Amino acid sequence: MGIRITLNQKAIAKLGDAILKSADLTMESLKTDVFSEEVMPFNVGTMQNTNTFVDTYQNGDKICSSLVTTGPQPRRLYHHPEYNFQTVNNHNAQGYWLESWIDGRKKDFVRDAYAENLKREADL
Repeated sequence: MGIRITLNQKAIAKLGDAILKSADLTMESLKTDVFSEEVMPFNVGTMQNTNTFVDTYQNGDKICSSLVTTGPQPRRLYHHPEYNFQTVNNHNAQGYWLESWIDGRKKDFVRDAYAENLKREADL
C-alpha cells in the first residue's frame, strides 16, 4: 500500500507570486510610513520624493525588497544625526531616520505589514 501525493502546481505558483507581491507592497507601506512620519531631511524634496523608491526582485529562491534612496547626500545625512536638520518641511527630520523601524518603536511594522499583505495576496 503506497501513498500518492499530488502537488497543485497552480496553487504553488500563486503562493510564489503572492510572496513576491507582498514583499513589494510591504516596502511600499514602509516608504509611505517613513514619509508620513516626516523623518527624512527635506529641503526641496528631491531626496524623499524623487530619489527614494522600492526595489523588489527575485534571485533564484530568494526574494529581495529594499527601500532605496539614491543621490550624493543620503549616506552622509543618514549617518550624521548631529547635523542640525531644518524642520520646516519635515518636522521630525533627523539622521538615522529608519531606526524607529529597525529597532525602535516601529520595529514590528515590516513584519506585521508583510503578514497582512501575504494573507490578502494569497487569500489565506
